Amino acid sequence: MPVSASLPHADTAELRKARGAFFTPSLITRFLTDWAIRSAGDRVLEPSAGDAAFLVEAVRRLQDLGHDAAILPVVEGVEIHEHSAHMAAARVGEAGGDPRITVSDFFLVEPSAEYTAVIGNPPYIRYQDFTGESRARSREAALKAGVALSGLASSWAAFTVHSALFLENGGRLGLVLPAELLSVNYASSVRRFLFDRFRNVELVLFEEQVFPEVEADVVLLLAEGFNEGPTDAAVIRQARNAEDLLSGAVGQRWVPLDPAGKWTASLVDSAALSPLIELRSSGSFTALESWGDTTLGMVTGNNGYFALSPARVQELGIPRKDLLPLSPPGSSHLRGLALTKDALAKLGEDGKSTYLFRPKGEPSPEAAAYIEAGHTAGVDRAYKCRVRTPWYRVPLLRPADLFLTCMNADTARLTTNVAGAHHLNSVHGVYLEPETRELGRTLLPLASLNSVTLLNAEMVGRSYGGGILKIEPREADVWLMPSPELVAKHAESLHAVRKRVAQLLQNGKLLETVALVDQILLVDSGELIPEQLKNIREAHRSLSQRRMTRSTSGR
Repeated sequence: MPVSASLPHADTAELRKARGAFFTPSLITRFLTDWAIRSAGDRVLEPSAGDAAFLVEAVRRLQDLGHDAAILPVVEGVEIHEHSAHMAAARVGEAGGDPRITVSDFFLVEPSAEYTAVIGNPPYIRYQDFTGESRARSREAALKAGVALSGLASSWAAFTVHSALFLENGGRLGLVLPAELLSVNYASSVRRFLFDRFRNVELVLFEEQVFPEVEADVVLLLAEGFNEGPTDAAVIRQARNAEDLLSGAVGQRWVPLDPAGKWTASLVDSAALSPLIELRSSGSFTALESWGDTTLGMVTGNNGYFALSPARVQELGIPRKDLLPLSPPGSSHLRGLALTKDALAKLGEDGKSTYLFRPKGEPSPEAAAYIEAGHTAGVDRAYKCRVRTPWYRVPLLRPADLFLTCMNADTARLTTNVAGAHHLNSVHGVYLEPETRELGRTLLPLASLNSVTLLNAEMVGRSYGGGILKIEPREADVWLMPSPELVAKHAESLHAVRKRVAQLLQNGKLLETVALVDQILLVDSGELIPEQLKNIREAHRSLSQRRMTRSTSGR
């Protein structure tokens, strides 16, 4: 529907957040507009007009390019929120343009391949809040382009694909997108779509956060030559912040092994990326899944109820037959090489929850009383409890060989589960193959502390709020580790430094530990020359620093 003369209810910050609307910094708006609009006759569409920042810039750009002064430049947009559509039309009019803004859900607008440039900042609604008919319409819209999106996709993914369908042949797409484009699994079909359908793809990446309203990393997508693809490469340009866009720096050409795969490798200089590829090709390094299977931990439904400290167990009088040893929730205690029985006991003495309440058969009287107390408190009504029978028996996983920390301030760690403890979903479990089990339990946590593995962790994982590096099981499967053959070959040397490494880790000296392991596995072995190792370390430093810088900038 077109905008009407009367204004509906006013917009609010809460309403904007609910529909994923965040205002774009002016420098970014101007940069994308100037890139996308190249002649006074270009037809321009903004699929989520919002406050018309892009449309106002489009009017300015068309005027600068020599648009006929006797005719108002026409710019078009779609906006779901009627009040915003009215405000957008008013702003475009004040800027000297002729606004043609449709009030509608963009996914209900049938694509018409007639625009030279589609520009904007798609709404960003995470999958948890992107539900019902809105999600169904978005997935249906993406399917028109042959792109099947998973149920985990946030709103921007379908928006990007649907926006492209409005372009004429050779048209240009300039969008502000979440940096999730580079790394999340659900975006794989979007990544392939961009490479398949456009002649040129360019990404602008920021070292700092550029959106003051929200802690979210963004990239600028500059896709040119619609329906003139495919391309086999992208141009990657790094900018410190929005002001740095004006520097005119030239990007670097990057060729992915698989366009649908993660694009985080685009952040790594070829001088560091090439040795990683060579090490994997030679068999010296291999994916973690060649050692074993990585799985999610147990989900209790209420850790406060099911995870108990020794003091709480004593207070309740629950016998050991109704309990299992547990690696406490969280992973701060898993920064060394092994979780031993003594270490687990010390954690319990410090008040950590080192027991899992899980009666195996008929609960003891004390356990039965605790179960009744949980029922009275409503623990049994939590979703995970409600869908299992009996509600108080957590689905059991056998103790893992290794623990893998999934949320990390520095880097992901592997820790040997010497204590035979069970684990919750705050960490992952690695179950080693029979042929690698003894070697892996003994030396893989130590051998994994090398520069190649640290760099690859930044590449396969993803950056979360606060500069946290998160690794999911599917990502861990492809995480580069020293191969069993390489570890076995240098087992004696690794054993010799094990005590020293344990001391360094206890004192928080990760990089000194890595230097020791690098010397054994990469330098003395002849796997890398010093210049290659230097490049890999610099790439790791750059990626981890970028992750941390983005977590603190703009606050």
